[in-house]
Amino acid sequence: MKRDNELKKQYDALVAQYHTDLYRYGYWLTKDKQVTEDIVQETFLRAWRSIEQLQDIKAAKGWLITILRRENARRFERKQLSLVDIDDYSVADDDESQQQTSIEKEELHVAINMLADDYKEPLIMQAMFGYSGEEIATELGLNKNTVMTRLFRAKKQLAELIKSNVVSRTVET
Repeated sequence: MKRDNELKKQYDALVAQYHTDLYRYGYWLTKDKQVTEDIVQETFLRAWRSIEQLQDIKAAKGWLITILRRENARRFERKQLSLVDIDDYSVADDDESQQQTSIEKEELHVAINMLADDYKEPLIMQAMFGYSGEEIATELGLNKNTVMTRLFRAKKQLAELIKSNVVSRTVET
């Protein structure tokens, strides 16, 4: 019983600490709030079922992200396609600076999504989660030099996409 209480406390602490990060990452992957909520919930359910396997609490974030990535992959295995409803998008306020910031965020999001997955995933892990090259390498099963090369190329391609106005033309259509 005491062990169960310790596991419950450990689990509750993981949920409290990482829920926001997992939701943000899940939303980045899915671009759908309901799907994100489902995969984050499934991630925590799977984490609870195997909480005893987590031997190093310092590895919890990577462990949870790995579970989330697998849950997202399972979504495609079930051939559940995500459709976008134009009514889900709201019109930005008239405030020009807010509108400009929104456009820039959308352009950046579109540009990142134009990258190959090999470049996109390490870039997201670094930008959103603050992972180091070594941590990304461990998570993705790559060596650090490969990760650093991919990060360099991703950033270079992003700059070229934004500079060439390909992104802004995509956002406008």
